[in-house]
Amino acid sequence: MDQAFRKLVEHIEQVIQGKRDAIQLALVCLFAQGHLLIEDVPGVGKTSLAKAIARSVSGSWHRIQFTPDLLPSDVTGISVWNRATNEFEFRPGGVFATVLLADEINRASPKTQSALLEAMEEGQVTVDDHTYPLGPPFMVIATQNPIELEGTYPLPEAQLDRFLMRIEMGYPEREAEVDILAADRDHVSAAELGAVLSRDEFVALTRTIPQVHVAPHLREYIVSLADATRHHPALALGASPRGALGLQRAARAWAAASGRDFVLPDDVKRLAGPVLAHRLMPTTDAELRGVDGRAVIDELLRSVPVPGATG
Repeated sequence: MDQAFRKLVEHIEQVIQGKRDAIQLALVCLFAQGHLLIEDVPGVGKTSLAKAIARSVSGSWHRIQFTPDLLPSDVTGISVWNRATNEFEFRPGGVFATVLLADEINRASPKTQSALLEAMEEGQVTVDDHTYPLGPPFMVIATQNPIELEGTYPLPEAQLDRFLMRIEMGYPEREAEVDILAADRDHVSAAELGAVLSRDEFVALTRTIPQVHVAPHLREYIVSLADATRHHPALALGASPRGALGLQRAARAWAAASGRDFVLPDDVKRLAGPVLAHRLMPTTDAELRGVDGRAVIDELLRSVPVPGATG
């Protein structure tokens, strides 16, 4: 697992330079069979990341530009009448791909946003009482611009909770950006990438992740972190049980990617922010004071002790 993970990271870095941390988190999300929300400004490589991931695991990718007039059927698909056969036939929507890039997801109406809920939670789409499976692998990478808020519909808490992680790509370091400019002419595009893993190889690796051992005291630690968010005075809404499960899944995937068959406390601490912060809703007073979910998680990581490794 660790060798395959390292090869994937190095492979994708041919397209996206200076963003190893974001690439690693995105791949952990993929191996943990989760979905990723990228909140960042345009032009930092979000689309290239989605395309590169899909191509690296021998998969397909679709990009849907979410707009106010986008319909749920544009996402999931629609049944149309075929005169030649005198029956309805299903025409799949953009969600039928290994990696779906839901670009600027917060620009679509809540009704269209909710069309993704079944696909993200159950890996399937139901249209006219017929259920169509997705993947594996199947991953939604959704993007939203945190600066431009006019004409957007904030994602509801129920949908935010479906994303295993939220990350920021961020601007590259100065030296990395100079290298990007220097390599512009000979730069490898995501469309030129070959595959590192076949679909069957990828699926086989994901099946090993649930076997990664999580000690009882680490399960207690994960629950303690989640429970602390539910009683924090700066939060109106804490982390759900789905968030705690997601943190355990992500920690297992990170441990496997690091070549271990057991989870360490540092794995949980490393992923607590990306996995839990977007699930938290600050109170109005806390927002006015500039407190957000990530600040609360950082505080709890300092204050919540790791239970003793006994039993």
